[in-house]
Amino acid sequence: MYALMKLLFRILAPLVIVGAAVLIARHLIASKPEPRTFDMPPQITKVEATRLKPESYQVYLDTQGTIRPRTTTTLIPEVSGRIVEVSPNFRDGGFFEKEEVLLRLEKVDYETALVVAETGVAEAERALQEEKIRSDQALENWRRLGKGNTPSDLVLRKPQLAEAEARLRAAKAQVKKAERDLDRTDVKAPFAGRIIEQMVDVGQYVSQNTQLGRAFATDSMEVRLPLTNHQLSFVDLPAPGAESGPDVLITGQVGRESEQWQGRVVRVDSAIDEASRQLFVVAEIQDPYHLRTGEVSPLLKIGMFVDALVKGRELQNVFVLPRKAVRVGGEVIVIDAENKIERRRVDPLWSEDEKVVVAADSGGLKEGEVVCLTPLAYPANGAEVLPTIDGITPEIEQPPGGPGMGFGKKGMKGKKSQGGKGKENGGDAPGRS
Repeated sequence: MYALMKLLFRILAPLVIVGAAVLIARHLIASKPEPRTFDMPPQITKVEATRLKPESYQVYLDTQGTIRPRTTTTLIPEVSGRIVEVSPNFRDGGFFEKEEVLLRLEKVDYETALVVAETGVAEAERALQEEKIRSDQALENWRRLGKGNTPSDLVLRKPQLAEAEARLRAAKAQVKKAERDLDRTDVKAPFAGRIIEQMVDVGQYVSQNTQLGRAFATDSMEVRLPLTNHQLSFVDLPAPGAESGPDVLITGQVGRESEQWQGRVVRVDSAIDEASRQLFVVAEIQDPYHLRTGEVSPLLKIGMFVDALVKGRELQNVFVLPRKAVRVGGEVIVIDAENKIERRRVDPLWSEDEKVVVAADSGGLKEGEVVCLTPLAYPANGAEVLPTIDGITPEIEQPPGGPGMGFGKKGMKGKKSQGGKGKENGGDAPGRS
């Protein structure tokens, strides 16, 4: 009997404990105080905005190109001979002036040829004088014979006289040629420029077909700039025969510094490039080596890749918006008089990395409307915002409804629970919203 009672106690004791715990838990749950509730104010987003007003906007076309010389030539001698002297400037990268002697060829053979040619002139002059005397003597003899008719040209030796005069002119021409050949032994620079490549040196024999070197002129540089079909509608290119076109700002990287040069569009390619479907214009930079002005700034290098801004047209009566104000798909957020937003699609007239230009008369926006500048992740039509327009913050930033609707001047204000147990059950403590 004792063993049976002991067994029943072991079985019933846990059940009694569990049942008592359940009853206590139910009592605690049933008698808990109701949480305090709050009326949360509507969530209004503060945004930056601007009021639209028409203005003008200067368009600049962004493009790139590679610097190249305007004038490039291969130096070739006009006479043959052995090189006896080379100018210090006739080296790779050397600068030279116009008419500067770059090379000197051996002169002995050409000095001899000049002496021979001068001798020929003396002989031709003597022969001409003799023919003149013979012609005069023939006329005198004709008169002494008493013939009354006019003597023929052959009698007066006029053909022989003409031949002697022609020989004299030929001899003088040979002298001039000999003088030119002697002068051409000094190979002179055709323009002020710079040596790209030196191909010969002292002691080398050169002929009229030998390439001495390559050089380019330093008075100006060029850069070919591609323009898309869309860009072409915003720039006035120079017409045939025009001296120059729009200004161009050239920007290049020299070491770790970014340098700029001023240029101007001077001509346009005759056809659109079939590979890129773009039209190339040529901009010219005057005095890229500052030889005339003496400015102290980095030199423009051939082959340098540069960025260029071609000055386009000035757009009138447009709205200029920052890029961040235009959403993907060409939408902007317009704020009405009640501070509610409206998503509206616009048709940009021109766009850049930082700006979007919309026509004031046909772009989808009107003068005086307020456009949101703050990017919104999920803007819904009709949502309310609190805008700061052109830096002016509204005097009242409290949402409609006043303090009774939520946040007042003293912070949150809660309501007691309907059961009247808020204070007895710690109602003064903050509750959950």
